[in-house]
Amino acid sequence: MKIVLLDAHTANPGDVSWAPLESIAQCSIFPRTPLAETVARCAGAEIVITNKSVLNRDVIESLPSLKYIGVTATGYNVVDVAVAKDRGIVVTNVPGYSSPAVAQLVFALVLELTNHVGHHTQTVRDGRWVSCPDFCYWDHPIIELSGRTFGIIGYGGIGGSVARIALAFGMKVLASRREWKTPPPDGVTPVSSDEVFENSDVISLHCPLTEATKHLVGKRTLGLMKPEAFLINTGRGPLVDEAALADALNAGRIAGAGLDVLSVEPPAAGNPLLSAKNCLITPHIGWASREARIRLIDQTAANLRAFLAGNPVNVVG
Repeated sequence: MKIVLLDAHTANPGDVSWAPLESIAQCSIFPRTPLAETVARCAGAEIVITNKSVLNRDVIESLPSLKYIGVTATGYNVVDVAVAKDRGIVVTNVPGYSSPAVAQLVFALVLELTNHVGHHTQTVRDGRWVSCPDFCYWDHPIIELSGRTFGIIGYGGIGGSVARIALAFGMKVLASRREWKTPPPDGVTPVSSDEVFENSDVISLHCPLTEATKHLVGKRTLGLMKPEAFLINTGRGPLVDEAALADALNAGRIAGAGLDVLSVEPPAAGNPLLSAKNCLITPHIGWASREARIRLIDQTAANLRAFLAGNPVNVVG
């Protein structure tokens, strides 16, 4: 049996181990794979592991030995799952592995937007405090979270983790989701997505990317937001109409944004959010804690073992 890892570098740049997969079968590990080289590298492989390397119709149909595709991520849009299903190829993902890390980043972004720690640290390094006539200074409003309203769109595993942190800060929590199969926990008020936009001081996106949610944040919904509200997106870049958000930030129609994802990654130099006012952007690091990546690799191996045992889990499509 042959296992091919197409783009191993992001999940493991060298600080963790592929041993859980290597203990199953011989692995051919590539840091990155251009699309033009995918078929050649996967030739004869029964098992292919990918994160962002695309496995489209042409690739899948060119790999007659392929039986299993493991996606080292929660999102699996890089795989043509319909074609895989037609060919009897099992596709799995890894849900939930990054929930603590992503929730932590949400509040790292929120706290930078409300306390401006990085900015004020830089002013101290620049000598401003040394020359200050007073014992302290600040040049951005310092905003308390306690008593304010935190809105969550997409109340799943990560949304729930975010809600618990918001409640610990003393915030009111509003949440919307497609369907509430069980009542939300104490302190979380279920509302519509429009009510989240209208009533929240901070809005955090945690819904899946679908045709219905693409550009969920656009001119209309941005127009519902309070002018003092912040938008956080650690979910999927295309949930946001980036031109509309840049316009809203530059016009002061909302107070700021914290983004860990963009519609195209890495972004084009002309992306309007790169120069938008009060817009924090991190390079898709929400999932990247060492602990989360260890869980990711462990679960990827567990998914494969379950498939080989005839009882596949975390199957998508």
